[in-house]
Amino acid sequence: MAGEHFDVVIVGAGLSGIGAAHHLQRNCPGKTYAILEGRAAIGGTWDLFRYPGIRSDSDMYTMGYSFRPWTDAKAIADGPSILNYIRDTAKDGDIQRHIRFNHWVARATWSSQDAIWTVETKSGEGTAIFTCNFLFMCSGYYRYAAGYTPEFAGAERFKGRIVHPQHWPEDLDYANKRVVVIGSGATAVTLVPSMAKTAAHVTMLQRSPTYIVSRPEGDAVASWLRRRLPAKMAYGLTRWKNVLLGMYFFQLCRRKPDRVKDFILKGVRQELGPDYDIATHFTPRYNPWDQRLCLVPDSDLFRAINEGHADVVTDTIETFTETGIKLKSGRELEADIVVTATGLVMELLGGMEVEVDGRKIDFAKTLNYKGMMFSDVPNLASAFGYTNASWTLKCDLTCNYVCRLLNYMDAKGYRQCTPRNRDAGMPAEPFLDFSSGYVQRALDRLPKQGAKAPWKLHQNYALDIMSLKFGALQDGAMEFGAPVTEKAAREPETLAN
Repeated sequence: MAGEHFDVVIVGAGLSGIGAAHHLQRNCPGKTYAILEGRAAIGGTWDLFRYPGIRSDSDMYTMGYSFRPWTDAKAIADGPSILNYIRDTAKDGDIQRHIRFNHWVARATWSSQDAIWTVETKSGEGTAIFTCNFLFMCSGYYRYAAGYTPEFAGAERFKGRIVHPQHWPEDLDYANKRVVVIGSGATAVTLVPSMAKTAAHVTMLQRSPTYIVSRPEGDAVASWLRRRLPAKMAYGLTRWKNVLLGMYFFQLCRRKPDRVKDFILKGVRQELGPDYDIATHFTPRYNPWDQRLCLVPDSDLFRAINEGHADVVTDTIETFTETGIKLKSGRELEADIVVTATGLVMELLGGMEVEVDGRKIDFAKTLNYKGMMFSDVPNLASAFGYTNASWTLKCDLTCNYVCRLLNYMDAKGYRQCTPRNRDAGMPAEPFLDFSSGYVQRALDRLPKQGAKAPWKLHQNYALDIMSLKFGALQDGAMEFGAPVTEKAAREPETLAN
Protein backbone atom coordinates (compact mmCIF):
# COMPACT_ATOMS: atom_id res chain seq x y z
CA MET A 1 0.00 0.00 0.00
CA ALA A 2 1.54 3.33 -1.08
CA GLY A 3 1.84 6.17 1.41
CA GLU A 4 3.39 9.58 1.83
CA HIS A 5 7.13 9.80 1.16
CA PHE A 6 9.60 12.07 2.97
CA ASP A 7 13.34 12.47 2.98
CA VAL A 8 13.34 12.05 6.76
CA VAL A 9 10.78 10.65 9.17
CA ILE A 10 11.21 11.68 12.81
CA VAL A 11 9.46 9.48 15.37
CA GLY A 12 8.29 11.34 18.47
CA ALA A 13 7.20 14.94 19.10
CA GLY A 14 8.75 15.35 22.53
CA LEU A 15 11.80 17.33 23.60
CA SER A 16 14.10 15.36 21.26
CA GLY A 17 11.77 15.21 18.26
CA ILE A 18 10.98 18.92 18.19
CA GLY A 19 14.69 19.64 18.55
CA ALA A 20 15.48 17.27 15.67
CA ALA A 21 12.96 19.05 13.44
CA HIS A 22 14.55 22.43 14.21
CA HIS A 23 18.05 21.16 13.37
CA LEU A 24 16.80 19.56 10.17
CA GLN A 25 15.06 22.75 9.01
CA ARG A 26 18.11 24.86 9.78
CA ASN A 27 20.88 22.58 8.52
CA CYS A 28 19.13 20.65 5.75
CA PRO A 29 16.54 23.14 4.46
CA GLY A 30 15.89 21.21 1.28
CA LYS A 31 14.82 18.04 3.08
CA THR A 32 11.16 17.10 3.44
CA TYR A 33 10.18 15.56 6.75
CA ALA A 34 7.31 14.42 8.93
CA ILE A 35 7.08 13.74 12.66
CA LEU A 36 5.07 10.67 13.64
CA GLU A 37 3.70 11.03 17.16
CA GLY A 38 1.85 8.18 18.87
CA ARG A 39 -0.11 10.45 21.17
CA ALA A 40 -2.43 13.39 20.47
CA ALA A 41 -0.13 16.14 21.77
CA ILE A 42 3.34 17.66 21.62
CA GLY A 43 5.64 17.23 24.59
CA GLY A 44 6.39 13.55 25.13
CA THR A 45 7.33 12.99 28.77
CA TRP A 46 6.37 16.53 29.71
CA ASP A 47 2.84 16.08 28.42
CA LEU A 48 2.40 12.48 29.62
CA PHE A 49 3.51 12.94 33.23
CA ARG A 50 1.03 14.96 35.28
CA TYR A 51 1.85 13.98 38.86
CA PRO A 52 2.08 16.67 41.56
CA GLY A 53 5.24 18.74 41.52
CA ILE A 54 6.69 17.26 38.33
CA ARG A 55 9.92 19.03 37.45
CA SER A 56 13.23 18.59 35.66
CA ASP A 57 15.96 16.56 37.32
CA SER A 58 18.63 18.56 35.45
CA ASP A 59 19.15 22.30 35.22
CA MET A 60 17.32 23.85 32.27
CA TYR A 61 20.40 25.67 31.02
CA THR A 62 21.79 22.31 29.92
CA MET A 63 18.47 20.53 29.43
CA GLY A 64 17.19 23.32 27.19
CA TYR A 65 18.00 23.45 23.49
CA SER A 66 21.36 24.86 22.38
CA PHE A 67 19.53 27.10 19.90
CA ARG A 68 16.79 28.46 22.21
CA PRO A 69 17.72 30.25 25.44
CA TRP A 70 15.93 29.22 28.60
CA THR A 71 14.84 32.56 30.04
CA ASP A 72 12.72 31.50 33.03
CA ALA A 73 14.16 32.34 36.44
CA LYS A 74 13.85 28.71 37.57
CA ALA A 75 16.84 26.53 36.73
CA ILE A 76 15.04 23.46 38.10
CA ALA A 77 11.80 23.97 36.21
CA ASP A 78 8.30 22.61 36.70
CA GLY A 79 6.73 20.33 34.10
CA PRO A 80 4.20 22.84 32.69
CA SER A 81 6.99 25.38 32.07
CA ILE A 82 9.04 22.80 30.19
CA LEU A 83 6.00 21.75 28.16
CA ASN A 84 5.37 25.38 27.19
CA TYR A 85 9.04 25.70 26.17
CA ILE A 86 8.72 22.72 23.83
CA ARG A 87 5.40 23.93 22.39
CA ASP A 88 6.75 27.44 21.84
CA THR A 89 9.75 25.99 20.02
CA ALA A 90 7.44 24.03 17.72
CA LYS A 91 5.21 27.05 17.14
CA ASP A 92 8.00 29.50 16.45
CA GLY A 93 9.66 27.09 14.04
CA ASP A 94 6.39 26.27 12.24
CA ILE A 95 7.07 22.63 13.12
CA GLN A 96 3.60 21.57 14.22
CA ARG A 97 2.27 21.35 10.65
CA HIS A 98 4.74 18.53 10.02
CA ILE A 99 3.40 16.39 12.90
CA ARG A 100 1.07 13.45 12.30
CA PHE A 101 -0.58 12.89 15.68
CA ASN A 102 -2.00 9.54 16.84
CA HIS A 103 0.40 7.60 14.62
CA TRP A 104 2.15 4.97 16.75
CA VAL A 105 5.02 3.41 14.81
CA ALA A 106 4.74 -0.36 14.97
CA ARG A 107 7.11 -1.54 12.26
CA ALA A 108 9.85 -0.32 9.92
CA THR A 109 11.35 -2.30 7.04
CA TRP A 110 14.42 -1.34 5.02
CA SER A 111 15.06 -2.16 1.37
CA SER A 112 18.66 -1.82 0.20
CA GLN A 113 17.44 -2.21 -3.38
CA ASP A 114 15.53 1.07 -3.10
CA ALA A 115 17.36 2.67 -0.14
CA ILE A 116 13.97 3.23 1.45
CA TRP A 117 12.39 2.70 4.85
CA THR A 118 8.74 1.67 4.88
CA VAL A 119 7.17 2.72 8.16
CA GLU A 120 3.89 1.24 9.38
CA THR A 121 1.85 3.14 11.96
CA LYS A 122 -1.25 2.21 13.92
CA SER A 123 -4.01 4.48 15.16
CA GLY A 124 -7.67 4.37 16.06
CA GLU A 125 -8.41 4.77 12.38
CA GLY A 126 -6.33 1.77 11.33
CA THR A 127 -2.94 1.36 9.68
CA ALA A 128 -1.00 3.95 7.69
CA ILE A 129 2.16 3.65 5.61
CA PHE A 130 4.96 6.18 5.20
CA THR A 131 8.24 5.85 3.33
CA CYS A 132 11.47 7.74 3.87
CA ASN A 133 15.16 7.70 3.05
CA PHE A 134 16.28 8.23 6.65
CA LEU A 135 14.56 7.27 9.90
CA PHE A 136 15.33 9.34 13.01
CA MET A 137 14.02 7.85 16.25
CA CYS A 138 13.25 10.42 18.95
CA SER A 139 10.81 8.27 20.89
CA GLY A 140 12.58 8.36 24.25
CA TYR A 141 13.88 5.44 26.24
CA TYR A 142 10.89 4.05 28.14
CA ARG A 143 7.52 2.42 27.51
CA TYR A 144 4.79 5.04 27.39
CA ALA A 145 1.92 2.60 27.89
CA ALA A 146 2.77 1.76 31.51
CA GLY A 147 5.50 2.15 34.09
CA TYR A 148 7.17 -0.53 36.17
CA THR A 149 5.28 -1.86 39.16
CA PRO A 150 6.55 -4.95 41.01
CA GLU A 151 4.05 -7.55 42.13
CA PHE A 152 3.27 -6.70 45.73
CA ALA A 153 1.80 -9.45 47.88
CA GLY A 154 -1.72 -8.69 49.05
CA ALA A 155 -2.15 -5.59 46.85
CA GLU A 156 -5.65 -6.76 45.90
CA ARG A 157 -6.70 -6.58 49.58
CA PHE A 158 -5.88 -2.91 49.98
CA LYS A 159 -9.07 -0.87 50.38
CA GLY A 160 -7.45 2.40 49.39
CA ARG A 161 -6.17 3.48 46.00
CA ILE A 162 -2.92 2.44 44.29
CA VAL A 163 -1.62 4.69 41.51
CA HIS A 164 1.52 4.90 39.36
CA PRO A 165 2.91 8.38 38.65
CA GLN A 166 3.21 7.69 34.91
CA HIS A 167 -0.58 7.78 34.57
CA TRP A 168 -1.76 10.12 37.31
CA PRO A 169 -5.55 10.07 37.78
CA GLU A 170 -7.12 13.51 37.35
CA ASP A 171 -9.70 12.73 40.03
CA LEU A 172 -7.23 11.72 42.75
CA ASP A 173 -7.95 13.76 45.88
CA TYR A 174 -5.21 13.32 48.47
CA ALA A 175 -6.04 16.30 50.67
CA ASN A 176 -6.01 15.27 54.35
CA LYS A 177 -5.23 11.67 53.33
CA ARG A 178 -2.44 9.40 54.51
CA VAL A 179 -0.12 8.73 51.58
CA VAL A 180 2.71 6.22 51.14
CA VAL A 181 5.04 6.81 48.20
CA ILE A 182 7.03 3.68 47.36
CA GLY A 183 10.40 4.58 45.86
CA SER A 184 13.44 6.75 46.39
CA GLY A 185 14.26 8.14 42.95
CA ALA A 186 13.61 11.47 41.28
CA THR A 187 9.86 10.90 41.03
CA ALA A 188 9.49 9.98 44.70
CA VAL A 189 11.54 12.90 46.02
CA THR A 190 9.42 15.20 43.82
CA LEU A 191 6.07 13.76 44.89
CA VAL A 192 6.68 13.69 48.63
CA PRO A 193 7.15 17.44 49.33
CA SER A 194 4.48 18.39 46.79
CA MET A 195 1.81 16.06 48.20
CA ALA A 196 2.83 16.90 51.77
CA LYS A 197 1.49 20.43 51.32
CA THR A 198 -2.12 19.20 51.56
CA ALA A 199 -2.01 15.53 52.59
CA ALA A 200 -2.44 14.53 56.22
CA HIS A 201 0.99 12.90 56.07
CA VAL A 202 3.29 11.46 53.40
CA THR A 203 5.73 8.60 53.95
CA MET A 204 8.48 7.82 51.46
CA LEU A 205 8.96 4.05 51.74
CA GLN A 206 12.25 2.94 50.23
CA ARG A 207 14.03 -0.37 50.03
CA SER A 208 17.37 1.45 49.84
CA PRO A 209 18.42 5.13 49.89
CA THR A 210 19.45 7.42 47.03
CA TYR A 211 21.98 10.26 47.08
CA ILE A 212 20.02 13.49 47.41
CA VAL A 213 21.47 16.95 46.85
CA SER A 214 19.73 20.26 47.44
CA ARG A 215 20.40 23.18 45.14
CA PRO A 216 18.73 26.55 44.61
CA GLU A 217 15.73 26.54 42.30
CA GLY A 218 17.16 29.59 40.54
CA ASP A 219 20.65 30.11 39.15
CA ALA A 220 22.17 33.29 40.61
CA VAL A 221 24.92 33.43 37.97
CA ALA A 222 22.38 33.09 35.17
CA SER A 223 20.25 35.88 36.61
CA TRP A 224 23.30 38.13 36.93
CA LEU A 225 24.36 37.44 33.34
CA ARG A 226 20.84 37.98 31.95
CA ARG A 227 20.75 41.47 33.46
CA ARG A 228 23.98 42.44 31.72
CA LEU A 229 24.21 40.50 28.47
CA PRO A 230 22.02 39.59 25.50
CA ALA A 231 19.84 36.56 26.25
CA LYS A 232 21.64 34.20 23.87
CA MET A 233 25.09 35.09 25.19
CA ALA A 234 23.98 34.84 28.82
CA TYR A 235 22.38 31.47 28.12
CA GLY A 236 25.48 30.15 26.36
CA LEU A 237 27.79 31.16 29.20
CA THR A 238 25.49 29.68 31.85
CA ARG A 239 25.13 26.51 29.80
CA TRP A 240 28.89 26.00 29.57
CA LYS A 241 29.35 26.89 33.23
CA ASN A 242 26.89 24.16 34.21
CA VAL A 243 28.28 21.66 31.69
CA LEU A 244 31.81 22.07 33.01
CA LEU A 245 30.73 21.92 36.65
CA GLY A 246 28.71 18.78 35.92
CA MET A 247 31.63 17.12 34.14
CA TYR A 248 33.99 18.04 36.97
CA PHE A 249 31.62 16.67 39.61
CA PHE A 250 31.06 13.41 37.72
CA GLN A 251 34.80 12.86 37.28
CA LEU A 252 35.34 13.63 40.96
CA CYS A 253 32.72 10.99 41.80
CA ARG A 254 34.66 8.47 39.73
CA ARG A 255 38.10 9.36 41.05
CA LYS A 256 37.29 10.11 44.69
CA PRO A 257 33.91 8.54 45.50
CA ASP A 258 34.44 8.52 49.28
CA ARG A 259 35.21 12.22 49.31
CA VAL A 260 32.08 13.03 47.32
CA LYS A 261 30.00 10.70 49.47
CA ASP A 262 31.13 12.50 52.61
CA PHE A 263 30.36 15.86 50.99
CA ILE A 264 26.81 14.83 50.05
CA LEU A 265 26.04 13.29 53.44
CA LYS A 266 27.41 16.35 55.22
CA GLY A 267 24.87 18.42 53.30
CA VAL A 268 22.05 16.09 54.37
CA ARG A 269 23.14 16.33 58.02
CA GLN A 270 23.08 20.11 57.81
CA GLU A 271 19.52 19.89 56.47
CA LEU A 272 18.11 17.34 58.93
CA GLY A 273 20.25 17.83 62.03
CA PRO A 274 22.72 15.65 63.94
CA ASP A 275 20.08 13.38 65.51
CA TYR A 276 18.52 12.20 62.25
CA ASP A 277 19.42 8.64 61.17
CA ILE A 278 21.31 9.58 58.01
CA ALA A 279 23.11 6.22 57.90
CA THR A 280 19.86 4.31 57.46
CA HIS A 281 17.76 6.64 55.32
CA PHE A 282 20.18 8.68 53.18
CA THR A 283 23.36 6.60 52.79
CA PRO A 284 23.25 4.37 49.69
CA ARG A 285 25.24 1.15 49.35
CA TYR A 286 26.70 2.31 46.01
CA ASN A 287 29.03 5.17 45.08
CA PRO A 288 27.79 8.55 43.84
CA TRP A 289 26.79 8.51 40.15
CA ASP A 290 26.63 4.71 39.94
CA GLN A 291 22.99 5.78 39.72
CA ARG A 292 21.59 9.25 39.03
CA LEU A 293 21.72 11.70 41.92
CA CYS A 294 18.42 13.29 42.93
CA LEU A 295 18.17 17.06 43.00
CA VAL A 296 15.73 18.79 45.32
CA PRO A 297 15.20 22.53 44.77
CA ASP A 298 15.52 24.81 47.78
CA SER A 299 15.57 21.84 50.21
CA ASP A 300 11.85 21.16 49.75
CA LEU A 301 12.06 17.47 50.70
CA PHE A 302 14.14 18.17 53.79
CA ARG A 303 11.83 20.99 54.78
CA ALA A 304 8.78 18.71 54.58
CA ILE A 305 10.55 16.20 56.85
CA ASN A 306 11.65 18.86 59.35
CA GLU A 307 8.12 20.27 59.53
CA GLY A 308 6.68 16.82 60.26
CA HIS A 309 4.57 16.64 57.11
CA ALA A 310 6.65 13.79 55.68
CA ASP A 311 8.99 11.04 56.81
CA VAL A 312 11.24 8.39 55.31
CA VAL A 313 11.02 4.69 56.12
CA THR A 314 13.71 2.29 54.90
CA ASP A 315 12.40 -1.27 54.90
CA THR A 316 10.98 -3.95 52.60
CA ILE A 317 7.35 -4.76 51.96
CA GLU A 318 6.01 -8.03 53.32
CA THR A 319 2.43 -7.56 52.20
CA PHE A 320 -0.30 -5.04 51.62
CA THR A 321 -3.13 -5.14 54.14
CA GLU A 322 -6.65 -3.75 53.95
CA THR A 323 -5.50 -0.50 55.57
CA GLY A 324 -1.91 -0.12 54.46
CA ILE A 325 1.42 -1.91 54.13
CA LYS A 326 3.02 -4.40 56.51
CA LEU A 327 6.83 -4.29 56.47
CA LYS A 328 9.36 -7.06 57.03
CA SER A 329 10.31 -5.40 60.32
CA GLY A 330 6.74 -5.96 61.54
CA ARG A 331 5.77 -2.31 61.37
CA GLU A 332 2.60 -1.40 59.51
CA LEU A 333 2.15 1.86 57.59
CA GLU A 334 -1.45 2.97 57.43
CA ALA A 335 -2.44 4.56 54.13
CA ASP A 336 -5.43 5.83 52.19
CA ILE A 337 -3.37 6.14 48.98
CA VAL A 338 -0.26 4.29 47.83
CA VAL A 339 1.82 5.74 45.00
CA THR A 340 4.15 3.25 43.30
CA ALA A 341 7.02 5.47 42.18
CA THR A 342 8.88 2.29 41.30
CA GLY A 343 10.33 3.28 37.96
CA LEU A 344 10.09 2.96 34.22
CA VAL A 345 10.28 0.14 31.71
CA MET A 346 13.05 0.83 29.20
CA GLU A 347 11.93 0.32 25.62
CA LEU A 348 14.31 0.76 22.71
CA LEU A 349 12.94 2.64 19.67
CA GLY A 350 9.46 2.79 21.13
CA GLY A 351 9.03 -0.98 20.84
CA MET A 352 9.10 -0.80 17.04
CA GLU A 353 9.86 -3.96 15.04
CA VAL A 354 12.69 -3.46 12.55
CA GLU A 355 13.61 -5.50 9.47
CA VAL A 356 16.53 -4.97 7.10
CA ASP A 357 16.21 -6.70 3.74
CA GLY A 358 13.82 -9.25 5.20
CA ARG A 359 15.97 -9.94 8.27
CA LYS A 360 14.43 -9.09 11.64
CA ILE A 361 16.85 -7.07 13.75
CA ASP A 362 17.56 -8.16 17.31
CA PHE A 363 19.08 -4.98 18.71
CA ALA A 364 20.56 -6.87 21.65
CA LYS A 365 22.96 -8.40 19.10
CA THR A 366 23.99 -5.08 17.58
CA LEU A 367 26.75 -2.66 18.56
CA ASN A 368 25.87 0.96 19.20
CA TYR A 369 27.71 3.38 16.92
CA LYS A 370 28.62 6.77 18.43
CA GLY A 371 25.69 6.45 20.83
CA MET A 372 23.14 6.90 18.04
CA MET A 373 23.24 4.22 15.30
CA PHE A 374 23.41 0.44 15.21
CA SER A 375 25.72 -1.99 13.44
CA ASP A 376 24.36 -3.30 10.13
CA VAL A 377 21.24 -1.11 10.31
CA PRO A 378 21.29 1.48 7.49
CA ASN A 379 19.98 5.05 7.56
CA LEU A 380 18.59 4.91 11.09
CA ALA A 381 19.64 7.04 14.04
CA SER A 382 18.29 7.28 17.57
CA ALA A 383 18.45 10.28 19.92
CA PHE A 384 19.57 8.91 23.28
CA GLY A 385 20.78 11.31 25.96
CA TYR A 386 23.29 11.10 28.76
CA THR A 387 22.85 9.17 31.99
CA ASN A 388 25.26 11.47 33.87
CA ALA A 389 24.14 14.83 32.47
CA SER A 390 21.19 16.49 30.77
CA TRP A 391 19.44 14.38 28.15
CA THR A 392 19.30 17.19 25.61
CA LEU A 393 23.05 17.82 25.52
CA LYS A 394 23.64 14.54 23.69
CA CYS A 395 20.46 14.82 21.61
CA ASP A 396 21.56 18.20 20.26
CA LEU A 397 24.89 16.71 19.18
CA THR A 398 23.13 13.72 17.64
CA CYS A 399 20.84 15.99 15.60
CA ASN A 400 23.81 17.97 14.29
CA TYR A 401 25.61 14.77 13.35
CA VAL A 402 22.58 13.39 11.49
CA CYS A 403 22.36 16.62 9.49
CA ARG A 404 26.08 16.42 8.66
CA LEU A 405 25.56 12.85 7.53
CA LEU A 406 22.61 13.72 5.30
CA ASN A 407 24.42 16.64 3.69
CA TYR A 408 27.54 14.56 3.13
CA MET A 409 25.58 11.81 1.39
CA ASP A 410 23.87 14.36 -0.83
CA ALA A 411 27.20 15.94 -1.77
CA LYS A 412 28.78 12.56 -2.62
CA GLY A 413 25.72 11.01 -4.27
CA TYR A 414 25.24 8.32 -1.63
CA ARG A 415 21.85 7.13 -0.47
CA GLN A 416 22.87 4.63 2.19
CA CYS A 417 25.08 4.75 5.28
CA THR A 418 25.60 1.71 7.46
CA PRO A 419 27.85 1.29 10.51
CA ARG A 420 29.91 -1.91 10.16
CA ASN A 421 31.99 -3.51 12.89
CA ARG A 422 35.07 -4.92 11.15
CA ASP A 423 36.78 -6.06 14.34
CA ALA A 424 35.19 -9.44 15.09
CA GLY A 425 37.37 -9.86 18.18
CA MET A 426 36.45 -6.57 19.85
CA PRO A 427 34.93 -7.24 23.29
CA ALA A 428 31.30 -6.23 23.75
CA GLU A 429 30.25 -4.38 26.88
CA PRO A 430 26.86 -3.40 28.33
CA PHE A 431 25.27 -0.43 26.58
CA LEU A 432 24.91 1.49 29.85
CA ASP A 433 27.28 1.26 32.81
CA PHE A 434 24.58 2.14 35.32
CA SER A 435 23.29 0.18 38.30
CA SER A 436 19.77 1.68 38.37
CA GLY A 437 17.00 -0.91 38.41
CA TYR A 438 15.32 0.26 35.19
CA VAL A 439 18.64 -0.17 33.34
CA GLN A 440 19.52 -3.53 34.86
CA ARG A 441 16.07 -4.93 34.03
CA ALA A 442 16.57 -4.05 30.36
CA LEU A 443 20.22 -4.88 29.65
CA ASP A 444 19.41 -8.15 27.88
CA ARG A 445 17.25 -6.22 25.37
CA LEU A 446 19.64 -3.33 24.71
CA PRO A 447 22.45 -3.12 22.15
CA LYS A 448 26.04 -3.51 23.29
CA GLN A 449 28.90 -1.06 23.10
CA GLY A 450 32.44 -1.85 22.02
CA ALA A 451 35.74 -1.35 23.77
CA LYS A 452 36.95 1.42 21.46
CA ALA A 453 35.70 4.26 19.27
CA PRO A 454 33.41 4.66 17.43
CA TRP A 455 31.60 1.88 19.30
CA LYS A 456 32.46 3.15 22.78
CA LEU A 457 30.05 5.44 24.62
CA HIS A 458 31.91 8.37 26.17
CA GLN A 459 29.14 9.77 28.38
CA ASN A 460 31.23 12.92 28.12
CA TYR A 461 29.94 16.07 26.41
CA ALA A 462 33.37 17.50 25.54
CA LEU A 463 34.57 14.26 23.93
CA ASP A 464 31.29 13.91 22.04
CA ILE A 465 31.62 17.44 20.64
CA MET A 466 34.98 16.46 19.17
CA SER A 467 33.61 13.19 17.80
CA LEU A 468 30.17 14.27 16.56
CA LYS A 469 30.60 17.92 15.65
CA PHE A 470 34.14 17.91 14.33
CA GLY A 471 35.04 14.25 13.80
CA ALA A 472 35.40 12.76 10.32
CA LEU A 473 32.35 11.09 8.85
CA GLN A 474 34.72 8.82 6.93
CA ASP A 475 35.95 6.88 9.94
CA GLY A 476 36.44 3.40 8.49
CA ALA A 477 33.38 2.03 10.29
CA MET A 478 30.67 3.91 8.40
CA GLU A 479 30.01 2.32 5.03
CA PHE A 480 28.51 4.59 2.37
CA GLY A 481 26.85 3.45 -0.82
CA ALA A 482 24.22 4.04 -3.48
CA PRO A 483 21.37 1.54 -3.87
CA VAL A 484 22.20 -1.59 -5.83
CA THR A 485 20.78 -1.44 -9.38
CA GLU A 486 20.74 -3.86 -12.30
CA LYS A 487 23.35 -1.72 -14.06
CA ALA A 488 25.73 -1.50 -11.10
CA ALA A 489 25.51 -4.50 -8.79
CA ARG A 490 28.58 -3.95 -6.67
CA GLU A 491 29.59 -3.80 -3.03
CA PRO A 492 29.15 -0.38 -1.37
CA GLU A 493 32.30 1.70 -1.10
CA THR A 494 33.95 1.87 2.26
CA LEU A 495 35.63 5.16 3.00
CA ALA A 496 38.63 5.23 5.26
CA ASN A 497 40.36 8.18 6.86
